[in-house]
Parts: sequence; C-alpha cells; structure tokens
Amino acid sequence: MLPLRTVSRNLAQPETASSIPQRQPKGSVVLVGMPGAGKSSIGRRLAAHWGIPFRDADTEIEAAAGIPISEIFARYGEAHFREGERRVISRLLNGSEPLVLATGGGAFADSSTRCVVRESGATSVWLKCRLSTLLRRVVGRDHRPMFVNADPREVLERLMTARHPAYAEADVTLLCSDEHPDVTTRRAADAIAAHRPPERLRVALSQKAYDIVIGEGVLRRAGAEMAQRLEGRRVVIVSDQSVAPLHLPTLRESLADAGFTVAAEILVPPGEASKSFQHFERVVDQTLSAKADRRLAVLALGGGVVGDLAGYAAASVLRGLPFVQCPTTLLAQVDSSVGGKTGINTSQGKNLVGAFHQPKLVLADTSVLRTLPIRELRAGWAEVAKHGLLQGPLWDWCETDGPRAMKGDPEALAHAVLESCKLKSAVVTEDEFETKAEGGRALLNLGHTFGHALEAECGYSGQLLHGEAVAIGLGLATELSARLGLCSQEMPGRVREHLREVGLPVRIADLPRRFSIGRLMARMRADKKARDGAMRFVLLRAPGDVFTESGVSEEMVRTLLTDEGCAP
Repeated sequence: MLPLRTVSRNLAQPETASSIPQRQPKGSVVLVGMPGAGKSSIGRRLAAHWGIPFRDADTEIEAAAGIPISEIFARYGEAHFREGERRVISRLLNGSEPLVLATGGGAFADSSTRCVVRESGATSVWLKCRLSTLLRRVVGRDHRPMFVNADPREVLERLMTARHPAYAEADVTLLCSDEHPDVTTRRAADAIAAHRPPERLRVALSQKAYDIVIGEGVLRRAGAEMAQRLEGRRVVIVSDQSVAPLHLPTLRESLADAGFTVAAEILVPPGEASKSFQHFERVVDQTLSAKADRRLAVLALGGGVVGDLAGYAAASVLRGLPFVQCPTTLLAQVDSSVGGKTGINTSQGKNLVGAFHQPKLVLADTSVLRTLPIRELRAGWAEVAKHGLLQGPLWDWCETDGPRAMKGDPEALAHAVLESCKLKSAVVTEDEFETKAEGGRALLNLGHTFGHALEAECGYSGQLLHGEAVAIGLGLATELSARLGLCSQEMPGRVREHLREVGLPVRIADLPRRFSIGRLMARMRADKKARDGAMRFVLLRAPGDVFTESGVSEEMVRTLLTDEGCAP
C-alpha cells in the first residue's frame, strides 16, 4: 500500500487508494453525466479500490450487439438503441453482486432507464462538469455519432440543456473540474459513503395526496423532486431577507439543473409581522406580474411565516396555483408546512384570514437547521413537544432526547421532524378541513388557545415567537387539565420542567411585560377555534390522551391567569 501524499492547498495532487474510504457501498453505483465527464475513468478507480467489478454500459452494448454503437444508431436509430441499452443496464444491475457502472451520456436521460436504476436500489451519481471542462475532454472524439461533422460546443450546449434536468434526479451530484482523477475519485467515494436516502412520507389525501421528503441535503434536490410532480417549469420563490442569503443560491442552482425558470423572487422582512394584508398584496401583485398562469408554481423558502403567506397567495392567485413548501425552521418542518393551512394575521387575531391549500410537495432539509439561531430552534421544539403530548411515546423520547436535539444533534433533530410529520400527516389525512366536531385537526391546537392570545397581545412584533407562546400555552393547558381533575397533579410540572430544560419560557411571568386578563380572555373568545363566542380548549388526561372541550368555566380560566401574574 502506497503512503499517503500531502495535498497542497494550491496544487491538486493525486490521492492514493489508501486515502479513499474503504467501506464498500451497500449496492451498485451508477455513474451518469455528459460525454467527457469521466464516468469510465472514475468508475474504474472506484471499482478497483472497493474490489468490485466495473462495467461500461456502452462496451457491454457493443459486445452484445457485435457492432459499434455508431453503427447501431446508423442502422436502427436511437429508439432501438435506447431499448437495448435499458435491457443491458437492467441485466447488469440485477446481477448477483454489486458493481460500478458507467453509463452512456443519454442513458439516464431516458425516463424508463432512470426507473430501472432506481428500482435496482443502486446509488446514482451525477458527475457534473462545466462546459469548458467538457470541451477540452471531447475534442477529437469523432467516434461518437453526435460529434461527427458537428461543432462540439454547439452539441454539448444542446445536450446539456436537454439532459441536465434528468441528471438532476441522481441521488448524488458531484461537481467535477480539471483536478486529477484520483482527487475526484476520493470526493466521489466520500459523497457515496455519506449519502443517506431521504425519508419519504405520503400524505394520503383522497384528491390531493402529496409527499414529504425529509433528510440532509434535500434542498439540493428540490428541482429534481419538483420536476417529477409539476407540469410547468416556471416558479415564483417567496422567501425572507434572513433566509434568502443562506439558502436561495442552493435552491436556484437546483432549479436551474432541473430545467426550471425562476419568474420572480419575492423577499419579505423576517418575523410574524409579514403575515399581513400589506405583504400579502405585494406577493400577489408580483406573482401576477410574473405572467402567472395555472402552471406557474409558488415555492415558499423559509419558516412558518413565509409558508403561510406564500401558501395563501398561491391559493388566491387565479383561484389556485401549485404550491411547494421548502421549510427552513424546525417549527415549519415539524408543523406549519404540512397540512395545507395558509393564512395571514389581522388586528383581531392570528390566522383569521386564510385558506386550505395543500402543497404539491414538502421538502424538509434537516441540514439547514444548523443555520438557525438557537432561539428559533428552541421555538420549533415547542411544536415537537406538543406532538409528543398528542402521540404519547414521542413525549417520553422528547424528555430523554430533547436536550440533545437542542444542542444540534442531527440524528435527534431528524427523528423529531420525521415523527412529528408522521403524526401530523395522519391527523390531516383523517380530517383535512378541520370539520370534525371533536378531535381531528383541532387537537393540533393543544396550547394554542392561550399561545395565540399572548402572541396577539404582543402585536406579532418578534417580542414573543410563536413557539415560545405555544410553550407557555402547553404549560397552561396542562395546568388547566390538572385543575379540572383530568390529569395527574404532577403533569404540569413535568411539562414545564422539560420545556425549561430546552430553554423555552414556561410561564407568563417569564415574559418581560404584563398582560391583562380581560384582554387575553377577549382574544381567546375571538380565536378561530371558539364557537359562538365560547372559548374552546384542547385538554389532556395523559400523554397520548387528549380531547377538545368547550365547557370550561371562564372563572376557572380567570383564576389560572391571575395565578400566572396577569393583571385584572
């Protein structure tokens, strides 16, 4: 085994086999990309190091046909060639042992061949090269039918436009340059070893079913995921001024790779105040100015505020545009991006104007949570804790692993997102439009009757985040349940102890201002869950045993708020 070489920061020297990850991939690896991308060169190196076979699809096709590919094209045409290519790739990938397969440039552009690759369980890797790099590599390749008597630049530009949207569907994308092939091989092996397929949940609505895709790096696949579900290839992006600098470049590149045109980018100020008629009107006007038709999609890149605002605009323009959620906060990933509730706030209360408008797709990239300020991360945890109280076993997990998640542990955060989405998708499927008189989607408002009133009193100024208000509301709802004799007397303390441990406020007295009982009561009577002016609460007997209740006396609620330090 050769010794490792030192790689200069300025000179890309070849890396030895011993520096490449030793662990073999679980299944086959399929390399896709343009002519000249280096699929055969990199594929041979990967296969030799892992000790598994290497196969070149074009070589296998020529061996099976007994004639060169150029002659197959000349005699029988491309359709015949693609059919034979698909059969050969299927045979190779469904053999008894894993291998590294280099495909021809047009193979992965064929939708049926992409299905063959996906269904085989292989990991597909796009070796993505810039035009200038490809040009240097294909000059003189007159054995390729497409380059015969043609301008290589013109051919490559045409093929890149046609094929990149298909290549974008590969599991892994690796940007390649003129570095030594051993360096590219190392990076490819690292990327394959690090690849984890995203989790996929189906929100199985009868008419508007859609997928939630959860995992690291999902944002880089946004274009490919959208291309499989949307008819059009034009999109309006709505984001906020804090999120856009962090994540919009990645999204733009992903959309471009998949053949999408960004018709407009609309940025709003961060914070709950953007869920207003003023910003709603601006989003609608700019969407219409983008020559909107019913194939134009609206994409929300941001937290719950951006998702609610963009979703309501999508529901309203032309009476409904396709809508995609790319939530970038924990709160949005575990709650607001799923279920189709969209809306804005008014001076009368939170989310009092809006519409049910289900997304076509939810893309929850858990890696973006690393860019969240800690206060935002903690605010999102309040919704996870709420889901835990609704589900039962998830609450036990929250108490044990919540602190680990709040320290940024990626596995704990991914588990929180996945389990929360499972719970919410099940509830939404059962009660899409919140029409059940008891239970159903209304249960998702545990803690929100109190929380929304506190938010409204703070004027959506950012002084109190939604998740912070929900955390206090969870404590109050549990305390009210205990005073009604529904749950154990220890339960309120247990809930508050957990929320305090992860850094959330748990009592009204924790907030830097006073609240009026009368004003809070008025807000709760006007809450969208109220009926005939009567307050409606979600109460619990134990984690996993919750219900809605409209018969709580106002006097008991007043006493509770008095004990919390509110003014008369």
